[in-house]
Amino acid sequence: MLTDTAKDAIRGAYTRIKDGLPGFRGRPAQLRMIAEVAKALAQPAGAAVIEAPTGTGKSMAYLIAGVEVARAQKKKLLIATATVALQEQLVERDIPLYLKLNGTEAKVALAKGRGRYLCPRNLQMAAGSLGGADQMGLGFDNDLALWSKPPAERDKQVMRKLTDAFERNEWNGDMDAAPETPGDMLRALITTSAGGCTGRRCGHFMLCPFFAARRAVADADIIVANQDLVLSDLTLSSGEESWGGVFLPKPEETLYVFDEAHHMPNKTIDRGASEVALGHAVRQISRLGRQVHAAYSLTDKEVIGKLTLDVGDEKLQELSNALEELEKDIRQSWLPDPAETEPMYRGSLGQLPEQWVQQANLLFLASAEIQRWLTAVRRTVTEMSEGGPTQEALSRELGMALERIDRQVRTWRAWAGEDPEHLPPLARWVTLSPDQQLVCHASAVSAGALLRHILWDNASAAVMTSATLSAGGNFRGFADAVGLPDDAVTISLPSPFDLNAQARLEVPAIAAMPDAREQHAQEITDWLAEHLDWDAGNLVLFTSRAKLERVLQRLPIDKVRKVRAQGSLGKTQLIAEHTAAIEAGKGSTLFGLASFGEGLDLPGKLCETVVITQLPFAVPTDPVGATYAEWLESRGRNPFIEVAVPEATRLLTQYCGRLIRSETDRGRIVLLDRRVVTRQYGSQMLKALPPFQRVIERTA
Repeated sequence: MLTDTAKDAIRGAYTRIKDGLPGFRGRPAQLRMIAEVAKALAQPAGAAVIEAPTGTGKSMAYLIAGVEVARAQKKKLLIATATVALQEQLVERDIPLYLKLNGTEAKVALAKGRGRYLCPRNLQMAAGSLGGADQMGLGFDNDLALWSKPPAERDKQVMRKLTDAFERNEWNGDMDAAPETPGDMLRALITTSAGGCTGRRCGHFMLCPFFAARRAVADADIIVANQDLVLSDLTLSSGEESWGGVFLPKPEETLYVFDEAHHMPNKTIDRGASEVALGHAVRQISRLGRQVHAAYSLTDKEVIGKLTLDVGDEKLQELSNALEELEKDIRQSWLPDPAETEPMYRGSLGQLPEQWVQQANLLFLASAEIQRWLTAVRRTVTEMSEGGPTQEALSRELGMALERIDRQVRTWRAWAGEDPEHLPPLARWVTLSPDQQLVCHASAVSAGALLRHILWDNASAAVMTSATLSAGGNFRGFADAVGLPDDAVTISLPSPFDLNAQARLEVPAIAAMPDAREQHAQEITDWLAEHLDWDAGNLVLFTSRAKLERVLQRLPIDKVRKVRAQGSLGKTQLIAEHTAAIEAGKGSTLFGLASFGEGLDLPGKLCETVVITQLPFAVPTDPVGATYAEWLESRGRNPFIEVAVPEATRLLTQYCGRLIRSETDRGRIVLLDRRVVTRQYGSQMLKALPPFQRVIERTA
């Protein structure tokens, strides 16, 4: 529990921040957050969800509480965010500022996945293998291993710059801070995944940026990481039914703060999803056969993993045949609608045709056996005393092949397995890609059960926070989505801004509803052309690119010239151009999709009007959401009211949050969707929004 000594330390830290920070303004919401974070983190298995609107001072609040409680309990403080921008803000600004004002020291580390660091071995291989993709006859996967074609001159220049900067110790290998940004193909060549990494056996181990970062993490008091990395670590077994602590501190020794926590449900679901493209999988097995032959030849072994090469070849052929058999069965029993742009077959309540399930069971057994054998093959290659560059390259290729086989094992296990009666079923579906490739998918539909197992039951304590987690103060939807313990604290803090005086919410009297696509697009166009201040800074948010483009096509050309649409340029450049135009006294209007509705910071004159063209309900064809909705309906529950409305309300609140970023901001939010007035659920959504002044126009 929170000791008097810890309380005094927290009060002292707050006082030093208050006295040392120029322009600091005390806010009751921040004080409340400090107290609640401290109480939750100090309790064994403590858990809290805190909704703290923009301006609360979230990061300083959880630092004041978290650093002092972690110090008192001799534990690590791990802060997990969803974006690189917030990680950099914490590491470069907030944490150093906190430590400086408190006159204290702490070891701070930024933790990222392997793919965000240079792999020196791969850089050397890429530079030395420009003569062709398969010099060693190992069946290399050309798009991942070595150059499949001569590189562009720019790639050569970037590679030379990165090599020089790394060798001169002018760059630490962090790809997010690279002196020159590599293109996607080059980046894939000079980074690696877990499967492609040989760890301590790599000749570049002592110079490896990833392992240098890992050593810093092991030594740190405060760790800043992204949520994907934390989830990845928590889902790895560290033995004896224990989870986590593989490359981050052990959960029982860690106090977790998840900022931007509204991303956690989807990130957790994505973590457990898997897919197999059947045609590609067959071709990969053919390449794998060549790599395994090279391994037996290189190691001069007749038997590896209890299999001779001939028997191993037979096992690979059996897996390939089974994949082709499943593909034949699916094509015979499913005839995609040629009118569909993205054809999909989804199993109702996650149930697939019995023939497919039987095939999946055979595939699971076959792929699991290949996985065990391939693990032994790779270990044998990696443990050779001297194998030179061929050993390095082959070990890497076998590691990446193991990752692909693992995806098969997880997909076929999911397709063949039975769902527990008391939990939602897995979503299972098939898609047809534009190149007519059949892709088999599986995914959990709720993150709750997994997060209960890996996080809440294991962590010393954990707090989740964000500007929008509830639907008007109701946390039931989020609590279910993250498996929140029954005794967890949930708090919605008030905004520190005078929203009623600073912002106005308008619902104009337009006639068309969003389902009347053409008419609604025309009414959006007409309203924007007539009522938007085109000489000011504006943000217009759409739920689909199709409607964004319809409106853009219909606007008068003088208005179009002032529009900067998402996708026309990179996000950073788009915002920079928008900012420059406003600062030069010219009008600029951003057109964006969902990603522009969250996390975009446009203070002051950069955004004086936010137009929300449509309520942000999830796409009804999403197979994960559709399966979960079916399951709720099968239990007599209403998925639209329980899931769709609360989530749309949360997103709508996020979108509204783009407007008021400080005490001096002023503006209006315009909602061009009359369902908030005409539907019962709409009035509930309207009521749940922050207390803006409201102007609801009456229709004739």
